[in-house]
Amino acid sequence: MNDTVSLNSHYDWGIDALVTRLRELRVQSLEIRSRRDKPPKLPSRKELHKILEALSAVLFPNRLGLPDLNDEGIDYFVGHTLETLLRELYTQIRRELQFISGNPGIDNAAHEQAISIAREFAAQLPLVRKLLDTDIQAAFEGDPAARSPDEVLVCYPGITAIIHHRLAHILYKLGAPLVARVIAEIAHSATGIDIHPGAQIGESFFIDHGTGVVIGETAVIGRHVRVYQAVTLGAKRFQKDDNGMLVKGNARHPIVEDDVVIYAGATILGRITIGQGSTIGGNVWLTHSVPPDSNITQAYVRSELFHDGGGI
Repeated sequence: MNDTVSLNSHYDWGIDALVTRLRELRVQSLEIRSRRDKPPKLPSRKELHKILEALSAVLFPNRLGLPDLNDEGIDYFVGHTLETLLRELYTQIRRELQFISGNPGIDNAAHEQAISIAREFAAQLPLVRKLLDTDIQAAFEGDPAARSPDEVLVCYPGITAIIHHRLAHILYKLGAPLVARVIAEIAHSATGIDIHPGAQIGESFFIDHGTGVVIGETAVIGRHVRVYQAVTLGAKRFQKDDNGMLVKGNARHPIVEDDVVIYAGATILGRITIGQGSTIGGNVWLTHSVPPDSNITQAYVRSELFHDGGGI
């Protein structure tokens, strides 16, 4: 006991002063953001992580659901899980809507809108399952190391990322962009693949290996597209308004048409179009559109630069 007392007295952390100063900064920050008194709660990343696990189990109950499920119990499991997760998803969507409105109390408008978004989201789950089946098949057919579609589903980070994205994209379009962004960042943390929920991605999409892939908010990707690790579909520049603030929401990311392959390390920037059937080689830096069936390599990019008088 004496040792504990002497240790506590020896280390003076200045806790009271720290608490006071942190409170002052917190209040100041709330005033700057016009969030006084009790600011509305944000959607919970922890709860959304649970919802994502439950959604994955609902979409693929035989592989991602309970280990002892049998044919007779699957429908009950799916229905019961959906009932629970949709109630919690409604709560997270309502939190976002209340955060936006600044009203932390009872908000009937937010309640009704959150219910509507959750219902429409649920109605689109069969479409998500159909799209994911095409993604899994594309990965299985596109990777000679894949032994089965089931292996692809449970092992491949690109499939984890696209499951999250297809769910997040629906919420983004329905009016819950913050919840959608949290879902995207959960996938980013788990896989190293960063897909903004606003990105539009067609069927049979395959990300091989995956680490370091970045796909921006306004990117549009067609069908049967394959990308490898460290590929970036990004913005070339950021426009500013008359007050020097960044313009948000404008189309600034690439359009990738059907049947395109983009190899590792390629960086494609700006609102340019990669024509159907093209192949973009590894480590290429591309800032201009290319026609269908192009084969773009580093050597091609260098020759273009010299032709334009820009050098390397």
